[in-house]
Amino acid sequence: MARLPKITGKDQVAAKDHAVFDSIVASRGAVQGPFTMFLHSPELAGRVAHLGAYVRFEGALDMRVRVLAAMTVAREFEAMYVWGAQTGGARRLGVPEATITAIRENHSRGVSPEDAQIIEFTRALLRRHRVDDATFRAMQARFGNDQLIQLTTAIGYYGLLAMTVNACELEPADGAEVLKV
Repeated sequence: MARLPKITGKDQVAAKDHAVFDSIVASRGAVQGPFTMFLHSPELAGRVAHLGAYVRFEGALDMRVRVLAAMTVAREFEAMYVWGAQTGGARRLGVPEATITAIRENHSRGVSPEDAQIIEFTRALLRRHRVDDATFRAMQARFGNDQLIQLTTAIGYYGLLAMTVNACELEPADGAEVLKV
């Protein structure tokens, strides 16, 4: 059970924060997941939602790359809610079960070199807090500067979500795959 009450209705926030609530609903269809916690700080929720809309829906970075990074972040942080939210999307995008299993089990065996590159880049940033020159150059060559920065920001964004759901002990959504930790 979440440590804070879930905010899912506009009546749960002050009238001055209704516009923030409405903007989250407009961009995501509903208030759910981490935003049920972020709305305890409505100004922050609006700012996070704005960044998240770009990272998740509007940026030029390929959706498959985003979901691989998000799943890797979820695994590294043992963020059950984020993991459950991402695995369904990964499957819809054609991410092989072997890749999902490799991320879940913390290895890269059986993963295509392209996918492994994303996973290892994400792990390096989260585990060592930096990447070596060769890795950076390889990612820069593959994505260019703009998308390299978008990927790095996506990793940070999903880290923010992971820390929030972990601190608040937000459980995976009904029917979502549960990450065993």
